[in-house]
Amino acid sequence: MTLSCLPQSPLFFLLAGPCVIEGEKMALDIAESIVATTQRLGIPYAFKGSYRKANRSRIDSFTGIGDEKALKILRKVRDTFGIPVVTDIHSAQEAPLAAQYVDILQIPAFLCRQTDLLVAAAATGRSVNIKKGQFLSPEAMKFAVQKVRDAGNNDVAITERGVTFGYQDLVVDYRGLPTMQEFGCPVILDVTHSLQQPNQAAGITGGQPHMIETLARAAVAVGVDGLFMETHPNPAIAKSDGANMLPLDKLPSLLERLVALRHAVNAL
Repeated sequence: MTLSCLPQSPLFFLLAGPCVIEGEKMALDIAESIVATTQRLGIPYAFKGSYRKANRSRIDSFTGIGDEKALKILRKVRDTFGIPVVTDIHSAQEAPLAAQYVDILQIPAFLCRQTDLLVAAAATGRSVNIKKGQFLSPEAMKFAVQKVRDAGNNDVAITERGVTFGYQDLVVDYRGLPTMQEFGCPVILDVTHSLQQPNQAAGITGGQPHMIETLARAAVAVGVDGLFMETHPNPAIAKSDGANMLPLDKLPSLLERLVALRHAVNAL
């Protein structure tokens, strides 16, 4: 039960990369590093990078290097390493444009109920990954999935990214992972965004990256189909979401431990 652009595996698949495309060299360097690790461990992998960030706290927050420039970088990553790529879209008009460059169209959590956006993504024939809204129950996501299917596309996945807990925190209810798997589509845990601390007074989202392994281990133990992680060579200087990203050099050892855990779970 995986997205069609990813091979079957007894492990889990991985969507990972920077929050936003900052430049070609950075994207290629990150992809090269993750490809080396995932190939060694047998993890199906898709490179993630937003070509534009629309949901920003402040008007002066970084949004991107230009749509076409970033999309061409995503396509270069795909062509260079022979891997699928995934990016976010924010409006129905963006779907056919982004679909020319990427394999998976991702629906942001705040937009997961937007019917026209879901239908437009489905109409491209690309895989559709719907992030679960921070305000929705797991059970409610079946309606978002059904919109994509009713539009003629069965290649759909759901990503859990935490539930709003108070004004400045998120929590993950792991009961939701098997609940959403009952809808017959892959379920992914967005480990890094689930550790965000939104609505900070400075207008810059905080995070708890030291808890990344904790959340990922729990998801693998529960039986999640895929993991989503944002990573950067130096999160301190990342142009978006650096506060909750995993340093790139820590990803290989983390994936090794998660693979060992999945093997142990599969052996039970």
